Amino acid sequence: MTDEPDTADPQRADYQRALDSMDTFIDVGVDDLMTLARRAEHFAAQRRIERLWVTEIMSTPLLKVGPAASMAEAAHLMVSRRISGLPVVNEDEALVGIITEADFLRALGVPAHDPTFTLWQTLESLLGHLSRHNTLHGPDDSVSQHMQVNVISVTTDDDIFEALAQMKAHKVKRLVVCDAQGQAVGMVTRSDLVKLFFDRFNAPHDASR
Repeated sequence: MTDEPDTADPQRADYQRALDSMDTFIDVGVDDLMTLARRAEHFAAQRRIERLWVTEIMSTPLLKVGPAASMAEAAHLMVSRRISGLPVVNEDEALVGIITEADFLRALGVPAHDPTFTLWQTLESLLGHLSRHNTLHGPDDSVSQHMQVNVISVTTDDDIFEALAQMKAHKVKRLVVCDAQGQAVGMVTRSDLVKLFFDRFNAPHDASR
């Protein structure tokens, strides 16, 4: 993270870019100054987005479980709080794994991780499991027996483009955010990035910029 002031106010470089973008010599008047100011604000806003940190969009406080928690406890948390993944931390709050709804289904014998299965086949398998057993009981195993230990994460010093790059490279939908001590402090999901886009898209703007 840089030490530049975290502001979207136009800086000298933004005014210079705005002036260059007009591609003409101007005898500056009031209208010209207003146009120049609008363009400078546009470039300042663009610069602000380019410097948006994951800490500004991550979900906090972070729900998490310990490795000794049962899979049933983890499943209850995911269902009741409507989340699809839980970071697993040790007694020092350091990240040691992640447990997802797909891991829970796999623990039940539902092939959620099978790349040859479609969503519909996975649902059919889950419903078949319910019909055979009448009710669904969570496994008594601990989270540590089913969690993924190679967790893709970002740090509090990373920006949103680094988060996007990590999601794309590793084909994941969520990233745990860790601080300098390796402690899990937040979560960034693909939905957070999509929401950011639509929030910016729907923000009031001057069509003349």
